[in-house]
Amino acid sequence: MSLGSNLAKARKKAGMSQEEVAEKLGVSRQTISKWELDEMIPDIYQSKKMAKWYHLSLDELIEFDMDVKEIQEVIEYTSEKVTAKVDWTKVWSKKYPVLATYQQVVDIGKYSVQIRELLEDLKRTYGYHEVDAVLVLKDILAHEMKRSK
Repeated sequence: MSLGSNLAKARKKAGMSQEEVAEKLGVSRQTISKWELDEMIPDIYQSKKMAKWYHLSLDELIEFDMDVKEIQEVIEYTSEKVTAKVDWTKVWSKKYPVLATYQQVVDIGKYSVQIRELLEDLKRTYGYHEVDAVLVLKDILAHEMKRSK
């Protein structure tokens, strides 16, 4: 995604018009349009002001992804009570179909024993509660997957 696209999406998400941003920055609406079309780029001071108005860090503005931001907000503001009601396998299987089918082909018992041993070791060695141990193990798996790429 380009910087211009990021600027436009962040501005719209903040509910601001090009005219409003232009007025606050002391530039023309056409300048804002050129930034959003990647014909020009704002200077660092203007970028910092926009990030503040859009409730983003400068890094987030530069790499703004509305979907990621919305997902982060949903996670942050969803209660544990609601989270417990979600069938995460069903939800994630829409994006990753293997989650809906692996139970029919994978020897789950074989892996369950090994995973249980890892979880118990994390709990015993580091004093983690069950959920924390699961999250740590999940994070280690994610790091290993990235490292192997």
